[in-house]
Amino acid sequence: MTEFWLISAPGEKTCQQTWDQMMVATTRNNNLSTNNKFNIPDLKVGTLDVLVGLSDDLAKLDSFIEGVVKKVSQYMADVLEDSRDKVQENLLANGVDLVTYITRFQWDMAKYPIKQSLKNISDIISKAISQIDNDLKARASAYNNLKGNLQNLERKNAGSLLTRSLADIVKKEDFVIDSEYLITMLVVVPKTSYADWQKTYETLSEMVVPRSTNLLFEDHDSGLFSVTLFRKARENKYTVRDFQYNEQEMNADKEEMTRLSTDKKKQFGPLVRWLKVNFSEAFIAWIHIKALRVFVESVLRYGLPVNFQAMLLQPNKKNMKKLREVLNDLYKHLDSSAAAVIDSAMDIPGLNLSQQEYYPYVYYKIDCNLLDFK
Repeated sequence: MTEFWLISAPGEKTCQQTWDQMMVATTRNNNLSTNNKFNIPDLKVGTLDVLVGLSDDLAKLDSFIEGVVKKVSQYMADVLEDSRDKVQENLLANGVDLVTYITRFQWDMAKYPIKQSLKNISDIISKAISQIDNDLKARASAYNNLKGNLQNLERKNAGSLLTRSLADIVKKEDFVIDSEYLITMLVVVPKTSYADWQKTYETLSEMVVPRSTNLLFEDHDSGLFSVTLFRKARENKYTVRDFQYNEQEMNADKEEMTRLSTDKKKQFGPLVRWLKVNFSEAFIAWIHIKALRVFVESVLRYGLPVNFQAMLLQPNKKNMKKLREVLNDLYKHLDSSAAAVIDSAMDIPGLNLSQQEYYPYVYYKIDCNLLDFK
């Protein structure tokens, strides 16, 4: 995926002129970025005081929504487990891939009516995303519990013969059941000791019933042998598994596993659908918040009447530093203090570490690299 720079500059004689100048500077000879106009409708400005307060609120809301977008996409990757290569095709906004959505951004008039105040629009978005965040926590918790219980049961049925559940290995006929005098024991014998076991098992205790051992199951290291003893006898050289044949308990385990497995399959489809729909919702809301931020910041910086061009740049990875320099040259006349900070930061290495990203033009980054796995 990819990174975008959403910037704005004041309209020269016309906004088209601002756009043309930026295009010449970044694409004519040097291919520094791929650019698109970013369409922001005529929003209600309100008072300057409200805009200043809103500027801070929108910054917090921006990072909150970005967090939710990342959580939903990361959880989608977790739920899809083995088909992580399918994650990207499920992360769509309004049915299209994210780059297409951003580069062709159109304000959603139905969801966010522009007759409303900017504060109301940001409240609508904030409420919707908080709801998605809470729903995600509840759904993820329920699905993860189910998945965890199933994994625990699966783990019981995997592993070596020393530790795994024996319920799906042994049968009723392998045991002497309900005898007052006899008991069947299960012994794990390493493959290298089979001959030794056959030679010696009858002498391990005076209580062993002769010729009573049977190999019931093998994995790659060991075999599970049954041996019948007169009660009260225990041997000590091989590993005895503590096991009592109880059909009800064994069936209950199998039924629980089937139930959990069925439940997981049942929940999987609806959960993936929910994640797709709500990823789209959250991502769309996030880009609308970026649009609001550009609008508010441009009015605060460039003044009224509203006259600025919002532009979306997709920097060419190799030329990011050069692009930044070209933009600073192009717009440094807008804010001499920002230009001074930039010039001194270029002279004094490390100064800009404490400096929040501030440029003479309005700038916000949109990073579409939403997933943390390699």
